[in-house]
This record gives sequence, structure tokens and C-alpha cells, in this order.
Amino acid sequence: MISRRDCLKYTMLAGAATALPGGLLQAMQGQKWIKRKIPKTGEELPIVGLGSSASFRQLADAGEIEQLRDVIKTLLDNGGSVFDTAPGYGRSEEVAGRIIQQLGATDDVFWATKLNVVPRGGNSADPAEARAQLERSFDYIGKNPIDLVQVHNLADVPTQMAILKEQKAEGRIRYIGTTYTGESRYNDLAAAMKNEPLDFVGVDYAVDNRNAAQEIFPIAEDLGIAVLVYLPFGRSRLWSRVGDRPIPDWATEIGIKSWAQFFIKYAAAHPAVTAVTPATSKPHHMLDNLGAGVGELPDKTLLKRMADYVDGLPSA
Repeated sequence: MISRRDCLKYTMLAGAATALPGGLLQAMQGQKWIKRKIPKTGEELPIVGLGSSASFRQLADAGEIEQLRDVIKTLLDNGGSVFDTAPGYGRSEEVAGRIIQQLGATDDVFWATKLNVVPRGGNSADPAEARAQLERSFDYIGKNPIDLVQVHNLADVPTQMAILKEQKAEGRIRYIGTTYTGESRYNDLAAAMKNEPLDFVGVDYAVDNRNAAQEIFPIAEDLGIAVLVYLPFGRSRLWSRVGDRPIPDWATEIGIKSWAQFFIKYAAAHPAVTAVTPATSKPHHMLDNLGAGVGELPDKTLLKRMADYVDGLPSA
């Protein structure tokens, strides 16, 4: 078995990873994509997507367009569609929007962005600034309606959610929601879920960060709110914990071939989760991540074994 730091021999390609003959699905022996329904509409999404923070943002800010083009093309050419971004991720939204428009792929992407105007000095978010930011998001992706816009990190939900509700009523946004990464405001996130007509919520969740399963996911299931999982690798925390260890032999029972797939399959297995969106800036990592979206997901017994194994490793 191989780790993320090893050469991913079964996916390593010269140039874009999408050159793999027949694409990922055939390479994975014809297994079908695991998809989950958006509770309020029944629309299905592939369970593994792409985020654009972290290393993706670094390349976007540096103008490394071709490598990011290969990452996005790998996602789309191999059955993925969910792309999560935000105005707060540097140039990620702008660069990704340009790439997707150049690829002629705006209709192939489930474009999830955010409203990201942060209140200053204890004041409310400026509605005019929020509206201007939203219009830039429309310009970047060239898509009307945008699939999903969420209030980023619970930033003045009353002001910014009012704008999103208005835009959804006008048919310019298909789904609305809010996000928060970090359990310090789970109570506020839960309140927003109960008090606002949310279609989606975005939250952190990982094999060593499981509190959302107790505090957020039950509310999402009760209210029919879709869940995007962020940080399934704990940023770099989980990579530090596993180090150069091989994945356990028992993990291969459900087709896990790498630590990335171990972490993503764990996060995706909860029935409340609609899609998991790890960020990456490397095409072969994107393809590796997508491998978690086919085949089986762990059952309760295996989930416990996975969590117990990681819990037994030294903390990062």
C-alpha cells in the first residue's frame, strides 16, 4: 500500500492526470460514482469534489494557471462536478472561474461559492459591499443561476442571508447556506440551521475531528439540509499523524488504496454528508481523491476501527 507522500504509481502520469485511458471510472474497474441527493430537491452530486483553499489558493495567487487547469480538468473528466470556493480564498475564485469558462465547462460544474463580507468594528456587514462581491462572483464563473452561495463562517448572517434569500427568490441562486469550520461556534451554526431556510451547510469533519457528527449532522438530517464537508485531512494535521506508515491491510477491504482515500471515505460515510471537498493543487492528488468516490463506503464497524486506529497514533 502507498501513502500520499509516495509516488502514486497507479495514477502518476506525465502532464494532466486526465490522460488516463478511459478516465477514472474505467480504471477503477467500472465501479460507479457514489452520489448523494440534495435533500430539498433530490438532485444528485458526486460525493467527492474539489476545494480551493490551501495549496490551490497558493498557486492561484502565484498565477500558476496551467497546473490548476489540469486539476480542474481532472475533476471534470473523471466524473466529479462539485467545486467549492470563496472570495476569501485569494484569487482562487477568479482563476478557477476563468479556467472553467475557457474549458466551456460552466454547465458541468456545481459551483459553490460564498458571501464573504466581514463586519468591521462591531458593525454589520455593508449590504452594498456584499452585493458588489456577489456580482463579482457571477462575473467570475459566468453562470446564472449560480448553484450555491453560502454565508462564509457565519459572518453577519442576518444581513448577508437576507441578500441570498432575495437573490434565490429572483432565480439567480439555486441553493443557499452558511458555513463554519471550528466547533467554537457550532451553537451559532445550529441556530442558523434552525432559523434560516438553508439548503446547505458547510462544516469541518474528519476521522480525528468528529464533533460535527454529534452536533451538526443530526440537525441537518432532521431539517433536510445538505452538508459539504471541509478539511477531511485536518489541513495537514492527519498527514503529520500518519507520516510514512502504510495504510492498514484491513482498509483495503473496501478498495482504499491511499491515506487520502482512507480519510475521504471516512468523512463521506456519514449519511448526512452530501459531498466532501478537499483542496489540492496537484492533478495526481485530485485523481487519488476521486478514487474515494467509487466503490464502497465503510460501515459502522469499519468506521470505528478507522477512528480507533487514528486515535491511537501520536498527535500531530
